[in-house]
Formats: sequence, C-alpha cells, structure tokens
Amino acid sequence: MSDKPIPKYMQLKGELLSWIQSGRLKPDDQTPSEHEIAGQFSMSRQTVRQALGQLEKEGWLYRLQGKGTFVARQDTRSLQQSNMIGMMTTHISDYIFPHIVRGAEARLREGGYSMMLSSTDNDKNKERENLEMMLSQPFKGLIIEPTKSAQGNPNLQLFLSLEIHRIPFIMINERYPELHCPCLKLDDEAGGFMAAEHLIQLGHKEIAGFFKTDDLQGANRLKGFTRAFHKYRLPLGQDTVTHYTTEQKLTVPYEAALQMLQRQERPTAFVCYNDELAVLLLEAARQTGLSVPEDLSIIGFDDSTLATATEVKLTTLSHPKQEMGVRAADMLIDMIEKRTADAPKDVIYKPEIILRNSTKAPGVPAPH
Repeated sequence: MSDKPIPKYMQLKGELLSWIQSGRLKPDDQTPSEHEIAGQFSMSRQTVRQALGQLEKEGWLYRLQGKGTFVARQDTRSLQQSNMIGMMTTHISDYIFPHIVRGAEARLREGGYSMMLSSTDNDKNKERENLEMMLSQPFKGLIIEPTKSAQGNPNLQLFLSLEIHRIPFIMINERYPELHCPCLKLDDEAGGFMAAEHLIQLGHKEIAGFFKTDDLQGANRLKGFTRAFHKYRLPLGQDTVTHYTTEQKLTVPYEAALQMLQRQERPTAFVCYNDELAVLLLEAARQTGLSVPEDLSIIGFDDSTLATATEVKLTTLSHPKQEMGVRAADMLIDMIEKRTADAPKDVIYKPEIILRNSTKAPGVPAPH
C-alpha cells in the first residue's frame, strides 16, 4: 500500500474532534466559522467544509440555517452512532499514526462503519478520560493503542468494564500484559536484534543504543539490541545504552549523543528507537563535525516518511503501519459480526531491514 500523507481534512477533523472530547467545545456551543478555522490552521475553506461535513455526518455537529454550526448533545447521537467504532491512539497526526488511522478508517468505511478518533497524547490521565467517554457511548467496538505500556495500567478497571459491557476491543502496537484481548504488533525484540546485528556484521564494535523505555515497544527493542551483543560476544559498556521517557525525547538522547561524539573513543554507530530520533541524532552528528555514514553509522526504526526526508536516507526497520490499521479493522469487524466462533489470534509482524545510505562498514569509504 502507498504511504501517501493523511488528507488535510482528516487531520483537521481529528483536531476539531479533540476540542469536543476535551470540553473545549461543549454541547450546543457554536463552532468557530469556516473562515476562522481556515485562518487558524492555514487551510482552505473547502478543506474546513469537508472536515465539518464529516463531523456533522457522524453526529458530532448540527447546522442551523442562517445561524451556524453547533456541537450536538450526546443523546442526539445515539442513532447515528449505532455503527460507530472508536479508535484511540497515543497520537493522531504525528509520525506513523496517520497511516495506521487511514488504513483502519478506509476498511471500516467499506464495512459500513464510521470511526471516531481520539488521542491520549501519551498521557495516562487522558487515556482514562477517553475510556470513560467511550464507555458512556454506544460504540460497536474499539481499536486501542495502550499509553506508556511499560509503566503499568492504572486504568485496568476501565478496560475490564469494556469486557463487562461486552464491547469488543483489540490493541495495536502493544498490549497491557494483564489483558486478554487480541493484539496486532511488530516483533520489536527481533527488530532491535536485527538493527544491532546489521552494524556488528558490518564490523562496528563501538555501538550505542538509544531507547524510549516507557512503552513496551522500546523495552523490547532494547532487549533485542542487548541480545545481539551477547550473541556476538561484544561487551556492553557503561554508556552503551541511553534510555529516556516520552517527555525527554528531545533532550536526553540528543545531549547524550553530543557527549559521546565529542570523546576521543567515541561510538562508530547508533541504533535509534525510531526514525524520529535518528533524524534528531543526525543533527547531533552535524553539530560535532561528523558525517553520516562516513564517520558515524545510524539506523532508525519504523521506515517512516522521515527516513527519506533528509539528505541522508536512513537505514531502518519496517513497520506495517497502514496494513496494521486495515487488519485491525478487519479483525474487529469479525468480532462484532461474530463471523467465526474461534477467538481471534494475535498478529505478530516480522520486521525487515530497509538498507539505505546511513550505515556502512567503519573505515571503508562510502559509495557515491
């Protein structure tokens, strides 16, 4: 499938929906005018009209002739929401998430369902608020990405309430360990291992890893990274691994990389938690006067659009993105419509290494 950018009206729809869900726009509040929204988001009136039209179609908004557009009350939405699916991710418009969302929405629409997007912004409190909102409305099913999955599940009771109310749900990218719902995820440990092994087989011995460890994806990528060191009998030095949380993603790894690269005995390669971080650490290399891959090899993860957005095209590990969204929707529709008596099985995607020009053997001139 193609990785075209998510349509602008869909991005705007998600943002306006977050205003309603957060209470910034309350029932019967008038929305800003098309002109005001277009100016605020630097979008055309036609794009704004499309977004508002979708929200009206799904029952979130209603129009009064000659007066404007208003936020609908929940009790006016029940009938329209009878085929509504909720999708909650940590982010909506950032990084790889638009591709996952687009895949799920297209498949749900084909199946006669509408989709309501929500985002936790990777915040446990917002996850709770979203779950409470979803439990208060007649959703047919839910697609959920857990928030900071490596930091426990303080919202367990709400997830158990979904089961009590027989609302089918599946999880994407990871699953809280104590839940028994189906999950679609990448084999992140295998990916971390493959990233480190690629560099080791090129001849690198001084390899640093940077992993976000408040989610299980990062913890498992780190696990695979260290397993490669054990397999190839390479020592794990004191500064081999830098771990950080979501809130630290723009500071801790960048500062650690700068310090490492300014040492006389510096690493010759970096393994990064994702492509977003790899792009940031490309800048750290530039700041210390190093070239990638001539002086430093860097490997990312997820094969996002960022991997080819800079002058250095990143070697990275694949992520199914849009295919994951499509298959998650298919699986949920099967659960809702009880197409099979068998309990759905987890789907584990195997990553593939995508070779580009950010990695090479140390001491060997890069091809031009």
